[in-house]
Amino acid sequence: MILSSNKTVRDVALELPQATRVFEKLKIDYCCGGDKPLGEACASAGVEVANLERMLEEAVQAEVQGNGSLDFQKATLSELIGHILDKHHVYTKEEMARLEPLMVKVIAAHGGNHPELQGIGGLFQQICADLKPHMFKEEQILFPYVVEMESSALQNRPAPFAPFGTVNNPVRMMMMEHDTVGELLRDLRALSSNYTVPPDGCISYQTLYQALEAFEKDLHQHIHLENNILFPRAIELEGSR
Repeated sequence: MILSSNKTVRDVALELPQATRVFEKLKIDYCCGGDKPLGEACASAGVEVANLERMLEEAVQAEVQGNGSLDFQKATLSELIGHILDKHHVYTKEEMARLEPLMVKVIAAHGGNHPELQGIGGLFQQICADLKPHMFKEEQILFPYVVEMESSALQNRPAPFAPFGTVNNPVRMMMMEHDTVGELLRDLRALSSNYTVPPDGCISYQTLYQALEAFEKDLHQHIHLENNILFPRAIELEGSR
């Protein structure tokens, strides 16, 4: 990847959606200061253009690798859980941390002309508040139990002790929480008019809406893998013991 020092920060952000994450990490303003030449912006941030090129290449490559294929039906439950944790849980946590301050910034700049942003911000806060403990329970309780249950079955050992009685109980709770988040996502899409940026929306506004839509799509895939593949297979495995 070859970047011209004369190209503006905004141009790079528009050409490479992954660039906004890198710019935020480096504290390079791609919104109000987006008309600065890349060389000038890098100098102000104390980073070499060559280093920025490397970081952008890594961001693009990480996204490509993240889209690698895995046969979810043939994968072991442990492999499936590893994929969910590495791809979806990591992404969800990183995006919540990134988008919360970006949401505040966009509301502060545009909330006066677009009062629906307050509602959008409230919905996103609720989604984050629901997902954080939800993922914690999966990571600390349900997923380790499923991995151990599969391992014991493969090694012809007795099934592990289930403090929740049966795997159906936490699965049912997780699915109910998925339904709640799904409703919030539908409300978020409706309130944002399908993530349509208004004509006066700045690049931060555009970045926010693009990221929220990507966040929604990833959550849909995330929930699909759990509701439709992982959970039924875990219940089936428990029933066969």
